[in-house]
Amino acid sequence: MSADDDDITEELLADADKLTGLSLELLGLDPHPDDMTPEQRLQFEPVDLAEMSAVPAEERRKAVTQARLLAGLLWNSSSILLDQLFRDLGTLSGLDEVTPSDIAGTSVLSSLPPQFAAGYDAKFTQKFIVVASDVTASLVRGWTAPGSLAAELAVRCLLDQAEITEDIYELDLPDGWRTQVEELLLEDADSASLYSDSPDLGGDDGRLGFERWFAPLAPGDTVPPYACS
Repeated sequence: MSADDDDITEELLADADKLTGLSLELLGLDPHPDDMTPEQRLQFEPVDLAEMSAVPAEERRKAVTQARLLAGLLWNSSSILLDQLFRDLGTLSGLDEVTPSDIAGTSVLSSLPPQFAAGYDAKFTQKFIVVASDVTASLVRGWTAPGSLAAELAVRCLLDQAEITEDIYELDLPDGWRTQVEELLLEDADSASLYSDSPDLGGDDGRLGFERWFAPLAPGDTVPPYACS
């Protein structure tokens, strides 16, 4: 790891406390009994509490550092995601017509389901930016499940960016962190189906149709007003 890598690690660890919408436990850190309230300890069997207490101190310190690094990475990736979406918007705004090849050259839109690329014009990108902003805000105000397919896709784009940063700097993150975080943030999500090559992506009820991406997924789900317009 180079000096620059050391710098980014320290920066990400410093950003960890800003991610107030997700606890380190939700990000995969096993709690230590000494850090629990009496009520929390009652949720575990004595044998489980004993196993948690028996974790060697050095192993525990590494696990805490990795969880904090992941929290900082998600915070950092949120800003990068929005910066790159604004860059994509600037690129598309100068085009008379958007083609799939144009989308393939973008930073974020290129990671959306490719078979819908012809629809990723400037207006779409503006609405997607608003949704992505709302999604990343949940990482601070308290996580709520995405309320639209577009929001689910924004989460996937966020995790894509986090993986890019991980690969560039060879970050020491927990094994399988992407799968664990994706299961947490996208529980019961349908958006993975949008990457299928199936010609009937809309489904029998049309819920996965491109025109439904910014619609609430279920009663009670919310979507920012601009994205609904």
